[in-house]
Amino acid sequence: MQQGQIGVVIVTHRARELLDGCIGPLHASPLRPRILVVNSSANDGTVERAEELGAETWVIPRHAFNHGRTRELARRRLGTPITVMLTPDAHATDTGFLERLTAPLRRGEAAVAYGRQLPRPGADPIEAFDRAFNYPPGSHSRTLADWRRYGAYTHFCSNSCAAWKASALDEIGGFPSTLVSEETIAAAALLERGHRIAYVAEATVRHSHGTGVLADFRRQYDTGYARRAHRHLLLAREPDEARGLLYARRLLAHLATEAPALLPYAMLHTAARYAGYRLGMAGARLPRRLNAVFSGQEYYWQEADPDVPASAAAG
Repeated sequence: MQQGQIGVVIVTHRARELLDGCIGPLHASPLRPRILVVNSSANDGTVERAEELGAETWVIPRHAFNHGRTRELARRRLGTPITVMLTPDAHATDTGFLERLTAPLRRGEAAVAYGRQLPRPGADPIEAFDRAFNYPPGSHSRTLADWRRYGAYTHFCSNSCAAWKASALDEIGGFPSTLVSEETIAAAALLERGHRIAYVAEATVRHSHGTGVLADFRRQYDTGYARRAHRHLLLAREPDEARGLLYARRLLAHLATEAPALLPYAMLHTAARYAGYRLGMAGARLPRRLNAVFSGQEYYWQEADPDVPASAAAG
């Protein structure tokens, strides 16, 4: 494949210390990707380090950042047939990562492919279980016809490590402007159009987040808010609670044998996540100031009109 056919977008904020581990394996790929580091006005040396590592950079105001719209504008800025989305803390485990992740798209087998996320070194048992639950060891692909088997997991995807076919994204108008979950919304829209999602377990990155009751409450609040806003795609067939209950049952069963001392915290943590999700589902009826308090994305609520389409923002 010629140089310039694969683009990589890395969305950052205060990520200088993470860039070497993220960009290094990409430069070693024979696919020779173009790399664009998007930075939301963090004056910590992120932009300077990205340029030292040979990446293109684009700085946007923090208040203008939007999970979906920013990524949509970034992939248009690159204009490559395939765009890989990464977060700076997702570090490939080897130099063949990019080839394996994009293979289903280059072969014409899928519109989107996402990789396997392994827990970071030192991950706590709940953090590690979360990775194992969502990212099994075997590769597979899914279409809308697989809903009976996978339920809400059918449209699961993560832009911490995912590759997208530009022509397919163009069919659905690209990533939507949204609080969070732009990849899940886009994946669901692609499924509705008959496209296929590929999960590439052999394309691995180290990426996970420590657990915290308040942080995970806010993360789930944002998820619930976004799911409700896009319920025509994400909740039409099955509510998210079904998979959430499965996760809770398996987590508690796992900890009961592997780390029983964590069971009280796990129950509190699970309750906080569920409360955040349910409150987020009702967030559209709450005043914006309360949304800003409950949300983990404070900048989103500072926008005069946070749901301006990417096409308008680009114009």
